[in-house]
Amino acid sequence: MKLHVRTAILSDIHLGTPHSKADEVTHFLKHTRCDRLILNGDIIDGWRLKRDGHWTKAHTRFVRRVLTMIQKRDTEVVYLRGNHDDFIGRLLPMTFEHLSLVEDHILDTARGRYLVLHGDVFDGVVKNMVFLAHLGDMGYALLLRLNRAYNWFRRLRGKEYFSLSQAIKARVKQAVSFIGKFEDQVAALARERGCVGVICGHIHAPADKMIGDIHYLNSGDWVESLTAIVEHHDGRFELITYKDFAARFAPEPAVADEIDEPMQMPVLA
Repeated sequence: MKLHVRTAILSDIHLGTPHSKADEVTHFLKHTRCDRLILNGDIIDGWRLKRDGHWTKAHTRFVRRVLTMIQKRDTEVVYLRGNHDDFIGRLLPMTFEHLSLVEDHILDTARGRYLVLHGDVFDGVVKNMVFLAHLGDMGYALLLRLNRAYNWFRRLRGKEYFSLSQAIKARVKQAVSFIGKFEDQVAALARERGCVGVICGHIHAPADKMIGDIHYLNSGDWVESLTAIVEHHDGRFELITYKDFAARFAPEPAVADEIDEPMQMPVLA
């Protein structure tokens, strides 16, 4: 059984890191039929690949799945630059037959125009203090490693997964303030562009809500949240979690990314 939608939007997959849920996102694409696939930034984590990341067979399978969708000519793929895959910035804009590499995108829907962008341009640290941004990324990677060890013990005790980073985002005043400010700024840009909504990623905080008169959507990530935004053929948007998707459309596959051996990848300049 497949999910049939007009548009699917994914962001923040972070291929090249051990925390990327590449098997799950590939499984999602295998069981989703869409006219348009929007990859909204941070799909490949160039920062980690240059530092200490590694590329696995699971990551290659995701790329092959996207290429298959393009080759079958039944899906238009739009790839937007993120901050972690900013190496594609030197290529923008570029369009092939069914693949476009762009900075941002306007999605025409039954409800009106939606501005699609990764969202890092509203992150002052990423934009103006790159060194601190890389330090923050290293800290986040350490937190994810601690999170994996912590949840290994939780599984032994029969408890469900718990995200340390998401708990920190929800409870630390500065993090809550940053997310709120980010959402307001993105919504304001959409309003200035004459759009009725905005779809972004970057902050790993999935959302579907109204900010004033602007419909704000954030596709989350495939590191912890495992979420996607889909546009149905009737114009309705839906924020989908992988857990609910697997229950509704296809059983979860055996996760193999942790046992895949690293593959050699070219050094990103």
